[in-house]
Amino acid sequence: MRAVIQRVSAASCTVNGEMTGSIENGLLILLGVEAEDNHSDIEWLSAKISNMRIFSDEEGKMNLNIKQVGGEFMVISQFTLHASTRKGNRPSFIKAAKPAYASQLYEQFMEVLGMTSGLEVKKGVFGAHMQIQLLNDGPVTILIDSKNRE
Repeated sequence: MRAVIQRVSAASCTVNGEMTGSIENGLLILLGVEAEDNHSDIEWLSAKISNMRIFSDEEGKMNLNIKQVGGEFMVISQFTLHASTRKGNRPSFIKAAKPAYASQLYEQFMEVLGMTSGLEVKKGVFGAHMQIQLLNDGPVTILIDSKNRE
């Protein structure tokens, strides 16, 4: 499971001209599900993100987590995070989970993230063509892969 985490001042998702969700101070998470991902990836990733200290304290140091600043989550499914660009110029998405499985893990991830953090989790529309607007704060952008737990 791969996640691109962006600390944002604001983010929103629009599908077919209709806003499906928006957040203010918080984290926009672009989530890619791999065919080999399972519930342990969900638990590890949600705990890691919920406790990640990437918000500024009173001294301006990244020392606070999302719960400490009363932030919000928005999770957007993004299979393209599993693109392989090893050969040629057209990315391969062979490692990305099939939509039925990916959708199931995407929903489970949001549920576990909400339970782990105690915060509401806003979302996009799985499989839809979405327009995502964000105001990256910092900018702070972090890539996490549950198969490479650094």
